[in-house]
Amino acid sequence: MSVSGSNIVRAAITQTTWTGDKESMLDKHEKFARDAAADGAQVISFQELFYGPYFGITEDKKYYAYAEPSDGPIVQRFAKLAKELNMVMILPIYEEEMPGLYYNTAVIVDSDGTILGQYRKHHIPHLDRFWEKFYFRPGNMGYPVFDTAVGKIGLYICYDRHFPEGWRELGLNGAEIVFNPNATKPGLSNRLWEVEGPAAAVANGYYVLQPNRVGREDNEYGELAVDFYGTSQVIDPRGNFVGERGSGTDEEVMIRDLDMDMVRQMRDDWQFYRDRRPDSYTSIPKP
Repeated sequence: MSVSGSNIVRAAITQTTWTGDKESMLDKHEKFARDAAADGAQVISFQELFYGPYFGITEDKKYYAYAEPSDGPIVQRFAKLAKELNMVMILPIYEEEMPGLYYNTAVIVDSDGTILGQYRKHHIPHLDRFWEKFYFRPGNMGYPVFDTAVGKIGLYICYDRHFPEGWRELGLNGAEIVFNPNATKPGLSNRLWEVEGPAAAVANGYYVLQPNRVGREDNEYGELAVDFYGTSQVIDPRGNFVGERGSGTDEEVMIRDLDMDMVRQMRDDWQFYRDRRPDSYTSIPKP
């Protein structure tokens, strides 16, 4: 968990646009991982549905072909790479549990290549050019936290970030770092992108890392394409950005050092876990 004897985790997140084919996307992300490892990164997360287009733009059953099992060829390829690079990896995939049963999933692989498990996106939007209910069932595996070589990691995916309850579940389950891979476009979400990650980090006293797609995937969708705005961000437990945010237009591998002592310091300063009153939140469990 340490770099040079200190309690620092060097983390990487990536942002890119759709190249036009799956194989080049896989190769591109392997290069991202190798470049990050060469710069000392110990953990890396790719963007939502990293090896394909963001296919929620349309409702088209041909994109079901991008789904594969959570221990399928893509995950196996990157698990082998994780072991080679001694790097924890978060792999946001389109998961097929069985034909006709699909999830928006992030698989986590430890630095020795062990597939630790997965998180399935709980909150599924159904909005203009975000027709995700056509592709995904809502997640049904809770809010697991994984004990990795760099600490306790939680996962939350894109639209999930609008729901504070899941962030809290991850904190109560022991998360020190939460990765939140995204495919987010301009419009109503711009201001939310600026505030939700920092708010979650502060409320729960952990690091929040948010990779986002970047660029216009008009090579797939023409006039229907949207401009993903990148600006991937790393946020510390006090709600501050760690370094600059990512580019709003260009592909990027962002590498940031996380001072893990800050998790305990924040929680000592602000006793939100002590002072919360779950017995009084009577409306939350109701449908």
